[in-house]
Amino acid sequence: MMKALLKEARPTQWSKNLLVFAAPGALGVLNQWEPLWKSIVVFVAFSLVASGTYYWNDIKDVAQDRLHPKKKFRPIASGQIPLGVARVVGTCLLVGGPVLAMWVRPQAGAVLALYAVLTLGYSTRLKHVPLLDLAIVSSGFVLRAMAGAAATMTPMSNWFVLCVTFGSFFIVTGKRFAELLELGEAAGQTRVSLKSYTLDFLRQLLVISCTATVLSYCLWAFENASNNDEIIPLHGVSIVPMVLALFRYLMVLEKGGGGAPEEVFMRDRTIQVYGLIWVVIYGLAVYVN
Repeated sequence: MMKALLKEARPTQWSKNLLVFAAPGALGVLNQWEPLWKSIVVFVAFSLVASGTYYWNDIKDVAQDRLHPKKKFRPIASGQIPLGVARVVGTCLLVGGPVLAMWVRPQAGAVLALYAVLTLGYSTRLKHVPLLDLAIVSSGFVLRAMAGAAATMTPMSNWFVLCVTFGSFFIVTGKRFAELLELGEAAGQTRVSLKSYTLDFLRQLLVISCTATVLSYCLWAFENASNNDEIIPLHGVSIVPMVLALFRYLMVLEKGGGGAPEEVFMRDRTIQVYGLIWVVIYGLAVYVN
């Protein structure tokens, strides 16, 4: 049972919660103890509440998941976890996450509570509404960044917020595109909103959101460079690996991958190399240059 409970919590998805480190990391304060430990605690809190939402989402979707070629093996859909147990565990996780974040800072707890409410609304009804389903899932990533900023009292640039917003929308749209490409006409049986989408429409959204992500990141990078009076324009240089990583992900999508973005990022060596180069360049720009 414990193995099934942990699997249902989806620890592989916790990598998304690394976004709580984005705002303090971009400001260059993660080398200080207080912002660092607060960010770590909020990361744990977000992992708890996110796992709780996964529980409740799978409880609501248990009938549809049993028809899905992959989701039917999830612990709740396959019957490894009784629905009663799943409800108790999911509720404890949903409540425990915001309470833990509240201990760090009330504002951080409020952000996590908002995330929980939005995600529960998504699980019950809103995920069936075309476009709104994409917006709500994308907002979850933005709220992760906001939680980290709230916990460490880190101001967020407008361009930073836009970059995270459009970048999140790009990733979420890519996931829907991959699902529709893989399942075809049967996609609507596992996700109702997919009945309203076409590959061409989602492809247009991908191009628009990718372009907006690149533009907002460029403006954010140039803003940071001008504010810091850089000797070497490392913020500007960081644009190159960022753009290449986005384009690589587009290529993966067109080849039929991307249904699970976190798996793509963990397995695609090219994206990992671009990501590592970006981390090194941006780290030098913030903490050394």
